[in-house]
Amino acid sequence: MTKFTYSLLILASAFLMACSTDESTVDPDGDGDGGSVEPVTLQLVDKSATDETKALYANLWDVQSRGMMFGHHDDLLYGREWYAESGRSDTKEVCGDYPAVFSVDFAEVMDERYLTSDLNDDRKRTIMEARARGEVITACLHLNNPKTGGDSWDNSDNTVVKSILEEGSEVNMTYKVWLDRLATFVTSLKDENGKLIPIIFRPYHEHTQSWSWWGSSCTTQEEFISFWKFTVDYLTLEKGVHNLIFAISPQIDSEGTVDNLLYRWPGDDYVDFIGMDSYHGTNTKSLATNSRNLATLSKEKLKPCGVTETGIEGVRKDGKEYTDYWTQEIMSAMYGKGVSLVVMWRNKYDPTGSGYHYYGPWIGHSSANDFVTFYESDYMLFSSDLPDMYEAVEGITVQ
Repeated sequence: MTKFTYSLLILASAFLMACSTDESTVDPDGDGDGGSVEPVTLQLVDKSATDETKALYANLWDVQSRGMMFGHHDDLLYGREWYAESGRSDTKEVCGDYPAVFSVDFAEVMDERYLTSDLNDDRKRTIMEARARGEVITACLHLNNPKTGGDSWDNSDNTVVKSILEEGSEVNMTYKVWLDRLATFVTSLKDENGKLIPIIFRPYHEHTQSWSWWGSSCTTQEEFISFWKFTVDYLTLEKGVHNLIFAISPQIDSEGTVDNLLYRWPGDDYVDFIGMDSYHGTNTKSLATNSRNLATLSKEKLKPCGVTETGIEGVRKDGKEYTDYWTQEIMSAMYGKGVSLVVMWRNKYDPTGSGYHYYGPWIGHSSANDFVTFYESDYMLFSSDLPDMYEAVEGITVQ
């Protein structure tokens, strides 16, 4: 499908909002030129990162001046009415193109579910397919509780992270085995040329909230920061994993400040990508403000940024399907902010249509036409719109 410029009404509305909340250098005409990026030197946490990982990092920085990549969690693994079918995508079936960003979960690769998961082979397959098309891959972790045996929302014990950090403890040894499995998996991900596939890796997401065993109710600031550093050092230094871009992703739903993004910040030397999860509902101003804050911090710290999770369950408003959700809630809030990506949460496989657990587009939803309009905006980047994300960018040095 040929992409064309957004309708004048929607573009004018989005641009006015962008101008009122940001002084971004993103090209307001949406012509894809974006303007030349000033020469810059960026720093990766892992000084031994592969050339492809450095190239992806440079492109994540560069793309912020050109547009915003659309992503969808588990989009290639399953959809509203299908499960583990190669080549399928709810996004593609609506607009004719794959998402630019494919989000997956590595938890079942790591914890004891690795023995029973029916999707781990498909996770590897879909990551390799996404890379072959030139798409960007990001991964989160909904890890089970390594001490209690509960799920990732089991916050009944506030000593889990403390126990992991006790060298030689039972929980420490268990967790290292989990990280070993992760290292084995990510170093098995190779493109058609045998090169390691870079992954934007965002462990311990939404650490600002209380519900996870690594979250605010179960850890002190010192414990969380030590846990983050332990994980990064173990993977890069102990296990020799060099294809990860480390992303932090606090959850901020209401209108916040730049400082909110720095909650329990592990330090500039331990974070590559500044993410934000935002379940703000229809508070468009909140998303606009927080996206602007992301871009401000991105420029300050010279680290690319993005909205790593967002959406409304069922794409609904006031109990009804929200037919113009994509243009009115996502585009209008984020246009021109200088944010590299926006990732919707998953569409649960639900062939009987008995529930509303979906956050992205699917062909049976009444917002599908609006999503096509959203897709056709030159500002939104999908798979076929991407430059070579794994080739170095002139003027951007990554160390």
